[in-house]
Amino acid sequence: MRILVVGAGAVGGYFGGRLAQVGRDVTFLVRAGRAEELRRAGLVIKSPRGDFTLRDPKTVQAGDSVEPFDLVILSCKAYNLDDAIASFEPLVGPSTLILPLLNGMRHIDVLKEKFGAPRVLGGQCVIAATLNREREIVHLNEMHAVSFGELEGGLSARVREIGEQMSGAGFDVLPSDHILLSMWEKWVFLATLAASTCLFRGAVADILSAPDGRRAIEGVLGECRAIAQHNGFTMGPHFDARANQTLFTPSPLTASMLRDVENHSRTEADHILGDLIQRGGSAQQRDAGLSLLRIAYNHLKAYEAREARTA
Repeated sequence: MRILVVGAGAVGGYFGGRLAQVGRDVTFLVRAGRAEELRRAGLVIKSPRGDFTLRDPKTVQAGDSVEPFDLVILSCKAYNLDDAIASFEPLVGPSTLILPLLNGMRHIDVLKEKFGAPRVLGGQCVIAATLNREREIVHLNEMHAVSFGELEGGLSARVREIGEQMSGAGFDVLPSDHILLSMWEKWVFLATLAASTCLFRGAVADILSAPDGRRAIEGVLGECRAIAQHNGFTMGPHFDARANQTLFTPSPLTASMLRDVENHSRTEADHILGDLIQRGGSAQQRDAGLSLLRIAYNHLKAYEAREARTA
């Protein structure tokens, strides 16, 4: 199976590098600058699960004449989705499958409209990783997993084949027969964490120390869960256990979106919070004046406006 990984950043570089490490046929679609970095130093992974340097990784750049790939793994930022699609579209053939690892759901709609629903899989990953100043991929904890499946559910032959290709690469591989529910659960969790930590500009422990901090997190979580329910997805007991452990236990945890704000960077507010609000139906619109989720979203939009004004 010929695999194209769009980008070689923290997420795509990590999982693509691990696949290449065990001999899978992986090519990275990168810009010229990143291609030169990889040519010079290799793709470097530093991880509690084992350091690794992939020398001379296979790369391709937008516009290169290359045969279509069997699988495209997409892990760009949501606001770069259109550019990413333009770069890999010529490399998609009649039998190419597209596996996105973005958060939220808007990208699924965009990819289905562009390439047709049969070519698009649902997917998500669990990893905390970043690029350091040396442009090395730094894996920050022990977690590293990829989950994927058919949007309509069930374990198809092609999902099982992808699972076989990914197995043995050193990260957890979880083919799923209910991937949309898993994606919604992650979306509800991330939206709650992002809205809460960005609104309060603090970690979970900081929020919980405030007089009404716990109530605020509970309120945001309740709104996000209600939107999921409105769209036909009910969070189960395992989600409750994870949410209670992570969102209501004092810790230094923050959302990456807060780190974006603190670094004066662009955020995925529209994709993670704005799109969730739009899917909330009339109840979310009617309760706009009382919605903590909408307040958090507008807080981030005001941040974006200020950044644009003072740039």
